[in-house]
Amino acid sequence: MGCGSSQAAAGSSANGGLSSFPTIKSTHSLVAKHVTKEKWDKLCKHTTKTAGFTLAKAIACAVEFDNQHCGIYAGDWDSYKDFSDVFDPIIQEYHGISADAKHTSDMDFSKITGNVNPDAPVHSTRIRVGRSIDGFGLSPGITKEQRLGVESLFKTASANFKDELAGTYYPLTGMDETVRQQLVDDHFLFMSGDRNLTVAGMERDWPEGRGIFHNKDKTFLVWVNEEDQLRIISMEKGGDVLGVFKRLAGGIQAVGDSVKAESGKDFMLDEKYGYVHSCPTNLGTGMRASVHIDLPGWTAHGVDKLKARCEELSLQPRGTRGESGGQTGHTYDISNKHRLGYSEVQLVQTMIDGVNTLYEEDLELQEAQKKE
Repeated sequence: MGCGSSQAAAGSSANGGLSSFPTIKSTHSLVAKHVTKEKWDKLCKHTTKTAGFTLAKAIACAVEFDNQHCGIYAGDWDSYKDFSDVFDPIIQEYHGISADAKHTSDMDFSKITGNVNPDAPVHSTRIRVGRSIDGFGLSPGITKEQRLGVESLFKTASANFKDELAGTYYPLTGMDETVRQQLVDDHFLFMSGDRNLTVAGMERDWPEGRGIFHNKDKTFLVWVNEEDQLRIISMEKGGDVLGVFKRLAGGIQAVGDSVKAESGKDFMLDEKYGYVHSCPTNLGTGMRASVHIDLPGWTAHGVDKLKARCEELSLQPRGTRGESGGQTGHTYDISNKHRLGYSEVQLVQTMIDGVNTLYEEDLELQEAQKKE
């Protein structure tokens, strides 16, 4: 049985009622590969309990756009379970995990050995994760009431932050212009208008229920109800990766303890997929730990060779302004490649060790280049 009048894809009037198996414009996406007509016919009439989400809404971006690699979002934790015929193979292929893999989380910073070499030319360090509170939808499917509920729980939590975490929550609704401009200048503000997020259903009721928290030193930041319910960020100038991770762990603990005390709810933690995020590419740790570092030796040696070396070290290089080498020509954003199947401690350790290796090799390359 096909779906005679299944729900229109979220935010996509062009798809009308999606009366039959949809045309997936992103033909090379994981959605195109794993959403078969058989699976569609089986699942397309189902609506999830928490957020009333559908498979049509989940794959809206792959249907609407032709440039998606993954192309699917979850509207609630139920989506991963109810539409597992679609999500499971996509997640396994994207993350390279087996069907019976389990994920272990570990935020114990005392297990990290060493730190980035203080001599390394690191400009800044940033680690971010996502967290979602159980019982509320994820951004693509969250209801207006649930979104306000998440914001309310975070407001209470942030009011109780102590010491270096203490700061201010700035709701997007009714934001003062001077505050808005300062957040823009600090590169802290997230904006509306992203086509992907709009079609995925994440910008409904904008800007209600959304906001930004930062501590006094601007080294601890939380985005509320953007792509994830909570995106928690720790950052600072220089290369003290261990210190940044330690602050992040303390901040996550403070939010989690407060939410639990007020609502009895925990963060969504799946034994198979780790911390639940709206985008399956972020499952597991949802962690991106990165440094901005100068690598002039590697730049002269060749950006493609740097990319290949980073691959060997389980790292990912990016230019700091969108292109290779960034503004200076040799500053790179180096981060952990994996999200799922490794603990947070493992990923941070891999990043520290890998950055130190790249730095040592960079010095050797510079010496060799001088002799040429």
